[in-house]
Order: sequence, then structure tokens, then C-alpha cells
Amino acid sequence: MKYFIITVDTEGDNLWEYKKGTPIGTENAKFLPRFQSLCEKYGFKPVYFTNYEMASSNFFVDEAKLWMEAGNCEIGVHLHAWNNPPIVDLPANYGGNPYLIEYSEDIMRQKFDVIYRLLVERFGIKPKSHRAGRWAMDERYFKILEDYGILVDCSYTPSVDWSHAMGATMGGCDYSDVPKGVSMIGNVMEVPPTLRKMNHALSGSLKHRIRTLLLGDSVWLRPAMESCNAMKKCANVVSKEAETDYLEFMVHSSEMMPGGSPYFRTEKAIEKMYQEMEHFFIHIKNLGYVGCTLKEYYDFKKGILY
Repeated sequence: MKYFIITVDTEGDNLWEYKKGTPIGTENAKFLPRFQSLCEKYGFKPVYFTNYEMASSNFFVDEAKLWMEAGNCEIGVHLHAWNNPPIVDLPANYGGNPYLIEYSEDIMRQKFDVIYRLLVERFGIKPKSHRAGRWAMDERYFKILEDYGILVDCSYTPSVDWSHAMGATMGGCDYSDVPKGVSMIGNVMEVPPTLRKMNHALSGSLKHRIRTLLLGDSVWLRPAMESCNAMKKCANVVSKEAETDYLEFMVHSSEMMPGGSPYFRTEKAIEKMYQEMEHFFIHIKNLGYVGCTLKEYYDFKKGILY
């Protein structure tokens, strides 16, 4: 069996252009029912990695609880350190939004406790999956996940070095040499987004210039960075890997709303994205993949690994 996992970093509007102290909107939540319907059409089950402001959005919580209770999605943890209480300032040496791993372990735990308890309160479940804000992990963070009963993390981006992406006092994590597939880090299963190094013809569009800067010759299953054809080619390569039994697709909730991200600023751009996502989902079905949540994938893999 081969599994298709859809992950959604579920967060505020256009955080790419966020400035410290400005209100963070959650209007993009109103655009998620369309995406959920598209996923359900093909039997796929999004994992909504939910951060602080979206966990505080009544609209998102009310809608996502219905999807979750019907068995059509999963709610996971997503944490942006700069707006997740408690708010603690760091020296702004580089002026970027801080990574959680820039803080002391005590502050890390306090921040994680806030978002974890909020999700428990709002959704009535104990989350089992997680993705770090801005992809940054360290040993302390994995220990925190383990202590809170998180089973699966999706923060590693194989072949990608984020050290040029500055936080407040440091650059991001270098994942150039991490495994491209499933691994165990302590008792937490790491299930990275699907990325593969491939020859890739690029256009001069904004998103392709950005993806070239970030990823080099790596291609991943992310419509903000890749064309439908590029994602299909990547999926075709992975589907032939005997050792790999999953594909992991990644999108931001704010990318569903015109102007919610730098990549899709107009309704026309959103419509094109939806057309390409649907074509890609059809392709995935034709390759024989079935949809599952991360908790479901963990349960399947646990039976093999243990």
C-alpha cells in the first residue's frame, strides 16, 4: 500500500510580510472549506498543523471539528514563536522572526504548552502530529514533543539548508544530509515532506525564482513552489522507490486566499492553483496512492517497525 499525506500549515494571513506588533488576520480560514472539499472528493485527509491564531479562530475551529469528527482530517500542532504566548523578546541581531529553538528550553516548553493546551481545549483531542514554525528543530524540541505524546513530526526538509533564513539571533536549520524518508528520533517518527533532487526547467516567475533560491535543484510537492508537471515528475520518481511508501504534499492555509501569500495574490492565481492541485490529485490516485492522516500512517508504520 502507498499513502498520500496532505499537510497544511494552518496559520494567519500572509505571515511572509508580518511586521512585529501588527495584528494577524485569520480571514484565510473562510477559504479552507473549498480545499477540504477538493481533498474529500479524492478520498484524501488533510492534516491541519494549527498555530495559535488559527486555534483562536471560531470559524476554523467550528469547521475543522466537523471534518475531524467525520474522519476526514487531522489536527496537529504548529508553533510560531514570535506570536505564541508567552511573548518574550530576543535581541534582534538579524531582525527576523525568531525560531522557537532560539529560546531557553523553559520558554520553549511554556510556549508549546500554551498551543498544545489550546488545541486540546478547542478540539477536544490530544494532538499526535507536529510541524515546527519555519522548519526549525533541535534535540530539546524533539524531547518536548516526546514528553507531550506527539508521535509524528514533519519538520525536516531533506536536502534543504535554511541557514540563510534568519531568525532573531541565528539562521535556520541545515537539513542537507537528513534522511529523505521515515526515521525515528527518540520516540518521535520523522515523516519529512517529499523532496527529491531533479533536473528542473524553471520559468522566470516569482515563485520559481524564490524556490530556486531556497531549494536549488530539489523539487517538492508544494504548489507555491512547483508547477503541476514538476510535482507529477517528482511523484513518479518516488513511486518507483521500493523503500518509500508515502508522498507528503505541503501547502499553507493562507495560500488558499487571494492576497494571503506572496505566491497567489489574485483570484485568477488561486483558480490556477486549484486546477493544478486537482490535476495533481488525479495523478496521485492513478498512481495507486490512498489518502491517510499522519496518525493513521504512524499506526501502520508502527506495526512494521516494532
